Amino acid sequence: MSMMEPSKKPLNVLIKQLHGNIEVVLKSGYEYKGKMIKCDGHMNILLEGATECKDDQLMTNYGNVLLRGNNILYIILDANKH
Repeated sequence: MSMMEPSKKPLNVLIKQLHGNIEVVLKSGYEYKGKMIKCDGHMNILLEGATECKDDQLMTNYGNVLLRGNNILYIILDANKH
């Protein structure tokens, strides 16, 4: 079994995006976009200036929001391009 290169491990890729804009999609279908200001080994993510969307409809604007890693379905890095 081959090991992933350290730079390709999901957490390392995520940490490189600190202070960048990301989009996080939760298992519930809610989407959060904002600037990632912290993340930890459980992939808990703190977003600054976050917006919450569901089915492409803006639901709420937040200041900071903490997303639990076990609720995350996937993360889109560099969300400005989308």
